[in-house]
Amino acid sequence: MAERVVVVGLGLIGGSLAKALTGRAGCTVLGIDQNPAVVEKAVACGAIAREADAADLRDADVLYLCLYPQATIDFVRAHGAEIGRQCVVTDTCGVKSAVCPALQALSAEYGFPFVGGHPMAGKEKNGFDVSEAALFDGASYLLTPCGAPEAAVETLRGLAVRMGFGGVVVTTPEHHDEMIAYTSQVPHILACAYVLSPRCLEHRGYSAGSYRDVSRVARINEQLWTELFLDNGAALSRELGTLAEHLAQLKRAVDQKDAETLRRLLRQGRERKESMGE
Repeated sequence: MAERVVVVGLGLIGGSLAKALTGRAGCTVLGIDQNPAVVEKAVACGAIAREADAADLRDADVLYLCLYPQATIDFVRAHGAEIGRQCVVTDTCGVKSAVCPALQALSAEYGFPFVGGHPMAGKEKNGFDVSEAALFDGASYLLTPCGAPEAAVETLRGLAVRMGFGGVVVTTPEHHDEMIAYTSQVPHILACAYVLSPRCLEHRGYSAGSYRDVSRVARINEQLWTELFLDNGAALSRELGTLAEHLAQLKRAVDQKDAETLRRLLRQGRERKESMGE
């Protein structure tokens, strides 16, 4: 049972992990963030015991890297020699093929185990101020072992359960990225494209649940998501092509007043959704 944890990056995900690891998993959690004010807030509210230093990286049982993809790689390159060989290193990036090979190579170079990770939870707002331990209640935790020992995977699985995650899915970086392109990245692009309509500026008084559901994730961190989209460009482009094809079919049926085709396409969508038990 891991007890000594360092969380690097105390934003929404890192801050929420710190709070859950401290309050629910009973770990001793230390933190690192480029903003000293954030570290002070995290200490003041009890999310972390104190700021971590190089000695803490050597002694930690688990190191959570809650940074943007390139920053995650850069941190390990800069501090790899300081990380203890017993420490299970994991990330929280929303893409895996772009980060896992580099982190696997660094883990081999410095001798610590690395397991890719991705907690499937979030909010439209970012930063430590909106972090909360309950963010992960019932959520899925994705793990990409990347050749790490089974004991390292089990360490992270156990912590996920203790934090309140609903389940752990073990997969490969490639399959992770294919699925995330569909379940996460396309919806964000669709929401942004949707609100770019000039009608969006006039929606008040005309909109209800459908507008909210489709537009919700358009409140996006453009810096982070640009990096995620481009890092997963091939899989994302394939999914966007599939979406564009289906939109074109629906548009053509509307343009041609083809009620039979339109009913067929809508029925297929309904039946697909219902077949999933949702």
